[in-house]
Amino acid sequence: MSDPQIWHAPTGRKIAFHQTDGDGPGVVFLGGFKSDMEGSKATYLEQWARAQGRAFLRFDYSGHGQSSEEFTAGAIGDWFEDALGLIASQTDTPQILVGSSMGGWISLLIARAKPRRVHALVTIAAAPDFTEDGFWAGFSDAQKAELEAKGHVALPSEYGEPYIITKRLIVEGRANLVLRDPLELPFKVRALQGTADTSVSSQTALRLMDHVTCPDYQLLMVKDKDHSFSDDACLPLIVSAIQHVT
Repeated sequence: MSDPQIWHAPTGRKIAFHQTDGDGPGVVFLGGFKSDMEGSKATYLEQWARAQGRAFLRFDYSGHGQSSEEFTAGAIGDWFEDALGLIASQTDTPQILVGSSMGGWISLLIARAKPRRVHALVTIAAAPDFTEDGFWAGFSDAQKAELEAKGHVALPSEYGEPYIITKRLIVEGRANLVLRDPLELPFKVRALQGTADTSVSSQTALRLMDHVTCPDYQLLMVKDKDHSFSDDACLPLIVSAIQHVT
């Protein structure tokens, strides 16, 4: 594994990234909550991009992977700033954003803030507003009291260590919700969703599709596929979606 490049953000955060030169429109992979750029989807897409001579960018949000800061210090707005700033500094044409889980939410924030920098959008189990509609809505009264008293609460994770959910993550997330106000996506969108996903429901995918205004939005539901969406059947579907919006 080669060492990443480092982008020094105006915030002082150091964002690790790998960039592949090639033709456009470039592809940017935005990962999920507590994931990193060494995951199977990011590396598979990088290999595909190299084979096709396509420009490609993958990175770690602050507090993730090889970037600076502690994970528990971050929130949605921070990770949105990381993504938007890196894209602005490392690319100069509209990009195809490929957002996985939380990366789907981040990509929607980028699309809302800078629609002219987005050529098209591909989402994989997109999780818009999950801090409010997932974590907060699912907390018991005891967990809400613990969050208020201690500033954090631990949630079990099927991916290893418990998630430490901070009060800042919840409160700051409310400033970045995308499903409460009109959201225009003036470009092609391809959304992918596994029906066996236990982290982001199919109803979330349908809610997002119904919520946005978009001239060309297609949602593909894939039977019996889970949240990772990274087996030998799913990975080519991501490539196909990118090709459809290029």
